[in-house]
Amino acid sequence: MTVGVALNPLNPANQIDASVELAREAAAAGLRSAWFGQPLGVDSPQLAALVGREVPGLHVGTSAIPVFGRHPLAVSSQAQTAQAATHGRYHLGLALGTKLLVEGGFGIPFERPVARLREFITALRQLIETGSADFRGELLTANTPIPARVPGAESGVPILVAAMGPKALRASGELADGILPYLAGPRALAEHIVPAVTAAAEAAGRPAPRIVAMVHGVVTDDVEAVRATVTENLAFYEQIPSYARVIELSGAQRAVDVAVIGDEETVAAEVQRYRDAGASEVVLVGTEVAGDADRRRTWKLLGELAG
Repeated sequence: MTVGVALNPLNPANQIDASVELAREAAAAGLRSAWFGQPLGVDSPQLAALVGREVPGLHVGTSAIPVFGRHPLAVSSQAQTAQAATHGRYHLGLALGTKLLVEGGFGIPFERPVARLREFITALRQLIETGSADFRGELLTANTPIPARVPGAESGVPILVAAMGPKALRASGELADGILPYLAGPRALAEHIVPAVTAAAEAAGRPAPRIVAMVHGVVTDDVEAVRATVTENLAFYEQIPSYARVIELSGAQRAVDVAVIGDEETVAAEVQRYRDAGASEVVLVGTEVAGDADRRRTWKLLGELAG
């Protein structure tokens, strides 16, 4: 699992069918993993389970489920079910979420997010590793008067966190299996993110964390037009403090400045920069932005890099 892609069908008649077809195409191109976001529509773990079962050999992942508005018992059931369905090829991503979604969507105060993340992962790990939990924290309680194990998921589920801030990185290094940084350029990875999460894992006696860099990028000849579209698409993230911070740490001013847009040589060189910065895996996001021809061109390159 060195190179993957986020799947996002555009205007599909049926999102599940379209996702399966895209996943088949990605696997045929030589890509190793397919990742799915968690919007307010489709259920990402369920979609990953369906895709992973339809496309044997392809790893599938969720990037990422916010811990607000969910409970470890429910997420454990989703993750274990996906793991059993895919025979060990499912990867669970968690996120803190944003104040706008948490308070505006769920009506839940966006308070003590890292403390909630810590308790969530602690309870969730008990559930996926033992099939039971007896956890009582300040913010969460998770107990299992009946078993919570899903037969077929005994290998467990890798837990990754979309962490980029110092406190979230510390919690992820201590408790999770890796991280899913997004819009974090090579400089931010090498100088801030990778050292912080690695030091936390070492101090906790845990293995070196996986660094799954989620990179917005596409191979195209129409760089200016695609850049204009990506600028508009990513502007939302510039209003979120955690993303604004990591964009600045990357030496960029706008979110589009950390996107990878150009020909094969340009994109391949940027993927290598992420690897040199400490990424163990690189997943390209937004490859559909310039249309199917450029998406296929991008996937062809990524398949070659994965090989």
